[in-house]
Amino acid sequence: MAPKIEKLCGNFKLGEAPFWDEESQVLYFVDINGYTINKYDPKTKKHTSAHVGKNVSVIIPIKGRKNQFVISLERQLVIVTWDGVSDKPSNVEKLIQVEEDKPKNVFNDGKCDPSGRLWIGTMGGPPVVISDIELEKGTLYSIQKKKLTPHVPRIGIANGLAFNTMLRKMYYIDSRTGTVDEFDFDITSGRLSNRKPIFTASKNGLDGMVFDGMTIDTDGNLYVAVWGSKVIKIDPRKPETLLDTIEMPAKIISSVCFGGENLDELYVTSGQVGITAGPHDGATFRVTGLNAKGYAEVKIDL
Repeated sequence: MAPKIEKLCGNFKLGEAPFWDEESQVLYFVDINGYTINKYDPKTKKHTSAHVGKNVSVIIPIKGRKNQFVISLERQLVIVTWDGVSDKPSNVEKLIQVEEDKPKNVFNDGKCDPSGRLWIGTMGGPPVVISDIELEKGTLYSIQKKKLTPHVPRIGIANGLAFNTMLRKMYYIDSRTGTVDEFDFDITSGRLSNRKPIFTASKNGLDGMVFDGMTIDTDGNLYVAVWGSKVIKIDPRKPETLLDTIEMPAKIISSVCFGGENLDELYVTSGQVGITAGPHDGATFRVTGLNAKGYAEVKIDL
């Protein structure tokens, strides 16, 4: 049986960074170019948003703190208090500032590893006109207990992250390379090493398409959002192995995460960057019937 694709809400300028909160059973995500943080409750089918006034690329709940989140605002990470209903946060507190010598740079995709350490990267300009983004200006960082550590320099567009702690691997996407890459990963120290590509667009009939966000299932397979109306499923243990393709009704597919009561639903965000938008472009979707389960998203441990 083919997967079922449902449009949930939208349309957003650039939906991104879906985070399924297992505790509250709701989905959080951002609209990067719309400057909003968003919440969708599948039980009530209600969507709410709050305007934050600047480029915002992630929203991650804080472990042990009700209604508090880490979000990005351009080159800052801040703590916001949001009840999920109001049209703006009730409090904003600066956490970390980076790259003051690179005023065009902004944070992009980020995710916590299973220890609660946040990994997040920067890029050389906001994702409004992709061709205007300056190359190799970004850096991949980790943040643990408010300590900032740079790991990988000369990033083009910092994007998808996924972790397999059993294999001691981190998977990573720099959207400018056309590859999904693998690092050896020590979760205790947070050390990365031995970067290598394990899946290449040009070797799999995806020439010219852009890899964006990604997630991992409990079988160790990766689901990669593709600017090209697709989510692809790949096996990172077998280089250049494309297992499946989910054709989506939107052109710019930006990110994915597993959610739902049994973590067997795939939530998919999309955008309208650089295209003439159709009725589904920029929507947030739910895909069911995949016969796969993911892991609970990890909240940041501050």
